[in-house]
Amino acid sequence: MADLNTGVRFVKGVGEQRAKALEKLGIHTLRDLISWFPRRYEDRTETRRIADLIPGETACVAAMVAAEPVVSRIRKGLDLTKVRAVDETGALEVTFFNQTWLKNGLRPGETYVFCGRAEGNLLRRRMVNPIVEPEGRRESTGRIVPIYPLTAGVSQLVLARSIRQGLDACVDILPDVLPDEIRREHRLCRIGYAYENIHFPEGPEALDLARRRLAFEELFLFAIGLRRLRRRREAAEVEPFRPVDMDPFYQALPFTLTKAQLRCVDEALADMTGRRPMNRLCQGDVGSGKTMVAAACAYFCVKNGRQAALMAPTEILARQHYEGLAPLLEPLGVRCALLTGASTAKEKKTAAARLAAGEIDFLMGTHALITGDLEYRCLGLVVTDEQHRFGVGQRAALAGKGDHPHTLVMSATPIPRTLALILYGDLDVSVIDQLPPGRQPVQTSFVDSSYHPRIYKFLRKLVEEGRQVYIVCPAVSESEEGGDDRKAVTEYAGQLRREVFPDLRVAFVHGKMKPREKDAVMAAFAAHETDILVSTTVIEVGVDVPNAAVMVVENAERFGLSQLHQLRGRVGRGSWQSYCILISDNQNEETRRRLKVMTKTSDGFRIAEEDLRLRGPGDFFGQRQHGLPGLRVADIGCDARLLQEAQAAAVALLSRDPELASCPATAERIAQLFAEASDTLN
Repeated sequence: MADLNTGVRFVKGVGEQRAKALEKLGIHTLRDLISWFPRRYEDRTETRRIADLIPGETACVAAMVAAEPVVSRIRKGLDLTKVRAVDETGALEVTFFNQTWLKNGLRPGETYVFCGRAEGNLLRRRMVNPIVEPEGRRESTGRIVPIYPLTAGVSQLVLARSIRQGLDACVDILPDVLPDEIRREHRLCRIGYAYENIHFPEGPEALDLARRRLAFEELFLFAIGLRRLRRRREAAEVEPFRPVDMDPFYQALPFTLTKAQLRCVDEALADMTGRRPMNRLCQGDVGSGKTMVAAACAYFCVKNGRQAALMAPTEILARQHYEGLAPLLEPLGVRCALLTGASTAKEKKTAAARLAAGEIDFLMGTHALITGDLEYRCLGLVVTDEQHRFGVGQRAALAGKGDHPHTLVMSATPIPRTLALILYGDLDVSVIDQLPPGRQPVQTSFVDSSYHPRIYKFLRKLVEEGRQVYIVCPAVSESEEGGDDRKAVTEYAGQLRREVFPDLRVAFVHGKMKPREKDAVMAAFAAHETDILVSTTVIEVGVDVPNAAVMVVENAERFGLSQLHQLRGRVGRGSWQSYCILISDNQNEETRRRLKVMTKTSDGFRIAEEDLRLRGPGDFFGQRQHGLPGLRVADIGCDARLLQEAQAAAVALLSRDPELASCPATAERIAQLFAEASDTLN
């Protein structure tokens, strides 16, 4: 009999080739397969008459094919199949791209169900590439249909069929990880019913029951896991740091810290003078001054006779930290050093010897800080910058260089408080909710692509004044899947060089380049050797370039609001007015409303709240870099009451059974979910 860890290729009906495609989605086991939940649903239970189709809306229509389909070749690689379908109320023109098999598959006089986005007008209705199936053999219509996240080589139909096979294979082996009394108390359906109806709902009510059950389970397991992590962390004891006079540090600063910065420093120092290792997240908007909080903590640590380390995700960011902090701290007696992958063998050897001898107080760098042979004499504080960019293993390796060192993680991604409690439930959270005085708000506008000529003229004017420009695109090259309607980095940069700005210095950077190539391009931009930098979101976390005054984002509808806010934070760092221009031709009302939010506020936390409300927690849980399990069903923006219910149930269970001895299935599932995060505490 199969179990949930059975490889997906051994599930009946999946096979070798389909398994390889599914593995691109991260689906390796039977559990992965049945847990690949839909991202949304389409209600295809009703069919409309052709006359009732509304342009711009997706609908199903039952219509008879009126004549033989006509195939025409437009160019090499592009064939059109056109067919005319009718019902008693009118005619529908249907066009299919590269589906020539439909010429013989659609027979005149027979009725089919066409499901797609209606186009055209009241006199001439059209559909392009709709789903089509015979009226009597409906598989993808006639019901509430799940829409799954996909990858190349995996269609909705293939994925749905694979999941159907997976559910059939585990109908008798699916353990219910919720104790019966909790399930009954909170009126939750059984696990088999939940999985069946989250994928193939019998109707709206069944889908609601399934989603509520699975969301509750996620939040319940998460709450228990986080409480056990925190309990294990708090069990560790360290020698408290003694109080230190911080006035010399504050007086050395060329500016006064904001009240929010001072509050965050006080919270961190209070942790470090306690008997528990600090495990604190410092989150604040781009430019809010998190680095100075880290510097204050490092000063405090060093004055207690211990060493501090700061790990940044890129060499150029690590160097920026070093060049900003070393001149400030070294006159105060803090010996600083920089160590990155670009350091020479001699520099690495010297740094290792000095570090082991205690001759370096504050080491800044990249993952080079965690190489196996590097030994710290007495590491007391670990700081990770832009912590979501690091795998949990990397952060654990750095913390492992000391004996329960204090940990400060910094993030410029504003996270709503409700979500922070879930995502960072095992950390204490400090928020810098003020910007330093003098920072000018970035003027943000939202336009369509007809404005390109005016935008290019504006960019040229600013470059002639000595400013620099970022242009961000959502794809690397137009050969990428789905890249045909996107501005693509490499092609777009080439077009700008040839046709728009042949006399300006245009460069490009993207995540598929080697790290040293990326750093070289960014360093050249920082040194003003480049006027315009075309990029993917790789510059979302990047070097500080005060001279950059414009951020242009192409196809802005493809980015989350929080991501757009991060990108906007790359400009507005100098003394002159800066601008962010969001370009989108998407006329969808929700898209326009979402992007308009960016033009109305520069408050990252308000933007994050709106992003969470509109898009759910996908942006925040998109990468499991923090080592905690992601939420697949629960929506923190909508499930606040369910979250409270689940947390209360978790607290009640742990109070009467701290080791979960009475519910082994619950304990086993939590161990699986939190295995990666637990490793950081071992």
